[in-house]
Amino acid sequence: MGNTLVNLFKRWFGKQDIRILMVGLDAAGKTTILYQLKLNEPISNTMPTIGFNVESVEYKNINFTVWDIGGQDKIRALWRLYFQQTEGLIFVVDSNDSDRIQEAKSELFCLLKEEELRRSVLLVFANKQDLPLSMGTTQLAEKLGLHTLCGRKWYIQATCATKGTGIYEGLDWLSKQIRNRNY
Repeated sequence: MGNTLVNLFKRWFGKQDIRILMVGLDAAGKTTILYQLKLNEPISNTMPTIGFNVESVEYKNINFTVWDIGGQDKIRALWRLYFQQTEGLIFVVDSNDSDRIQEAKSELFCLLKEEELRRSVLLVFANKQDLPLSMGTTQLAEKLGLHTLCGRKWYIQATCATKGTGIYEGLDWLSKQIRNRNY
C-alpha cells in the first residue's frame, strides 16, 4: 500500500526518473535523435558513436536518462552492459536501408530475448522518413516481425531525426506506457 501511495504521489506531483536504452544499427540516427531531444534543435552532422552517449532529458515531468550506444557490429556485443534497470527500449531503424532490415530484425530479436529487458517497453523509431525510398511504418513493422511479439508492449513511430518530427510523439507513447505499468 505504501508503494502505491508513493507512486501515485510521484505521478501527480513529482518527477519520475526513467532509464531508456536507445540502440540500433550504425547510422540509423540514434545520436541525432538524442541531441534533438537534449538541445531541441535540428542537428545535421554527427560522428559515428564509438562507445556511448548519455544524456538526461526532461519531458512532461519525466526525467529520461537516455543511453545512446554505438551500433557498429563490433560494439553490439557491449549493449548488454547497459541493460540493467532499463524500463524503455528505443530501437532506431533507418527506414531507407532496406539492405540491412533483416540484420536490424535479428539484432532486435536478440535484444528482446534478454532477461534484463523482459519488462522493457519497446518503441521503434522508423527514422529517415524524409528520404524518397523510405519504408513506411506498416511495412517496417512487418519486416521487423513486430506483430509476432507476444506479451510485450510495442509501438512504431515514423520519425525524421534531423527535423525532429515524430520523436516527441514516440516519447508520449513511451512515457504513457511506462507510467501505466508502474501503477
